[in-house]
Amino acid sequence: MAAPLTDAGEFESWLNDRLDSLEVDREVYGAYILGILQEEESDEEKEDALQGILSAFLEENTVEDVCKQIIKQWVECCRRSTAKRDAENEVQAIASMIEKQAQIVVKQKEVSEESKKRKEALLAQYCSSSCPLLKLSGLFKNTNVEEVLNRQKQKRDQAREDAQKKKETDKMQREKDKLAKQDRKEKEKKRTQKGERKR
Repeated sequence: MAAPLTDAGEFESWLNDRLDSLEVDREVYGAYILGILQEEESDEEKEDALQGILSAFLEENTVEDVCKQIIKQWVECCRRSTAKRDAENEVQAIASMIEKQAQIVVKQKEVSEESKKRKEALLAQYCSSSCPLLKLSGLFKNTNVEEVLNRQKQKRDQAREDAQKKKETDKMQREKDKLAKQDRKEKEKKRTQKGERKR
């Protein structure tokens, strides 16, 4: 069972600030981390997945602390969101009870047999057996839930791919920077040696 969906706005804002402070691309990694937190079962699985992502940017001694901070903040946001939902559900339950009581007090309009027969006659007159609406009424299936779940899965997959690409490009850039730094050091060393020879 996946973690309950939380009011992601509060947590996402905190996560974006935290990623900015770590100088990590929040556009790519923020959505990916949020997807992991919503998807994974236990805190250990979440921590392992987060360490896999953040280890590319952070020192080994800080990765674990940052992952624990993120998970702690996530759990607190989930707790607050659940408490808020419970309060809203309680209000909704009270409103529902009041509405039911009002329905009991108000007498429901009863449809007479004569009225039913007139309605059936009108339907028979204007909607023959060739009426497409009668034929199609049982053919539709509500696929909204499936579509939403598929879209969420596609978003998570896309975020995972983007994060992996970003990780690879960042790694390549760090390698290039490292090589350029070494080249500069070597050139500086050669210049210094030439200067010493001239003396």
